[in-house]
Amino acid sequence: MTVEHLQELHGLPTFVFPSKGESTELPAAEVVAWSIAASPYSDETEEFTEVFERFLSSVDVAEVRALIIGQWGEPYDNSSDDVVELLVAAKDRLTSLEALFIGDLEAEEAEISWIEQGDVTPVLAAYPQLRELGVRGGTGLRFPAVKHEALRTLTFEAGGLPGEVVRGVVASDLPALEYLEMWLGVEEYGGDATVADLAPLLDGGRFPRLRHLGLRNSEIQDEIATAVAAAPLVAQLASLDLSLGVLSDAGALALLDGQPLTHLKWIDLHHNFVTEDVANRLRAAWEPAGVEVDLSETGDSWEDGDEIHRYTAVAE
Repeated sequence: MTVEHLQELHGLPTFVFPSKGESTELPAAEVVAWSIAASPYSDETEEFTEVFERFLSSVDVAEVRALIIGQWGEPYDNSSDDVVELLVAAKDRLTSLEALFIGDLEAEEAEISWIEQGDVTPVLAAYPQLRELGVRGGTGLRFPAVKHEALRTLTFEAGGLPGEVVRGVVASDLPALEYLEMWLGVEEYGGDATVADLAPLLDGGRFPRLRHLGLRNSEIQDEIATAVAAAPLVAQLASLDLSLGVLSDAGALALLDGQPLTHLKWIDLHHNFVTEDVANRLRAAWEPAGVEVDLSETGDSWEDGDEIHRYTAVAE
């Protein structure tokens, strides 16, 4: 799977803030998701601080609703800490900000594991009205437990999401949260979260308004599926996403043998290692009840001695 630039955020189409010297008519501030980046390879090289200041002085930022932070220089040499500081400093100017995505880099700019993040929670403290927060890249990422009354959507895209981050999310007080997506990744790239880390979430009661759960891109997808199959949280969900990982027949059968999932609107299991026979059993159990099931992109595993090798969709 190729990770690409966001085409929209918060229901708004992406508009790339122009480079220095580029003559481009700017749209109304509130109708687009503004993408801001500073590439070290551009002909008009600017520091991210300079680009961000041009943005603040060129756009009616009091009306900006969605902001996408792209490349801030060489990502593997510079964490997002300075970016977070700039965003916090601008809180009294970006007074309508509802959605923020930090780390919108694609592979040509940096592999996902090269993106150096930091503690992103100061933006939640600075923007109590924020409804959506997304982060790409798990290296160096921190998310200590927070309280935020308005956040509805929280997304982490990573080749390896630290267990510390997962534990911080699960321990947070987010009463409005409706959509949670975490790409757990592989241990080689820092993805050391365990099913035990997810247990307080899966036990239910933590996020009373949660309707969508995505636990994606994991090398322990079978263990996660087994835990989800018995999780009290599932009863309150409208959709479930266990895609992009190494789900095999073992995990798929655990879902089939666990609690009924026929109340869900859709279940995404694409990029999996499920055999055709088991896939047909899943469809037969869920689709007649109106559940939309995605079992596309079946991968090929290979054996090395006694080991069976499978791969997540996104790692390096």
